[in-house]
Amino acid sequence: MSSETSSDKLDRVVAQARSDAEKREKGYRERALKMYPWVCGRCSREFSRENLRELTVHHRDHNHDNNPPDGSNWELLCIYCHDNEHSRYIDSEYGSTTSEKQDHNTSHNPFAGLADMLKEKK
Repeated sequence: MSSETSSDKLDRVVAQARSDAEKREKGYRERALKMYPWVCGRCSREFSRENLRELTVHHRDHNHDNNPPDGSNWELLCIYCHDNEHSRYIDSEYGSTTSEKQDHNTSHNPFAGLADMLKEKK
């Protein structure tokens, strides 16, 4: 038989809930949401409490351990822009890891002769 009363149990649950809330608020997402307006930094979509779960914190240097107190390594992005940013980063990393330098010069110029064609129309 437990000697804990229902009042003691309620106090313990409330104290734990407050402690958990404080831990979450110390997390970078909660700090960023308090620091910045709830707007995607890329597409300018605005967010409310109803859809706030779709607003993410992006680390500009891609280092999730770099969380300065001033928030200078964060930007708020919607889930779509955040996915796009990480895809672009992965693509750029993939291209820079090749040991051989790739030749990106092309021999085809789709606009060759355009100026002459425009002069003919006058």
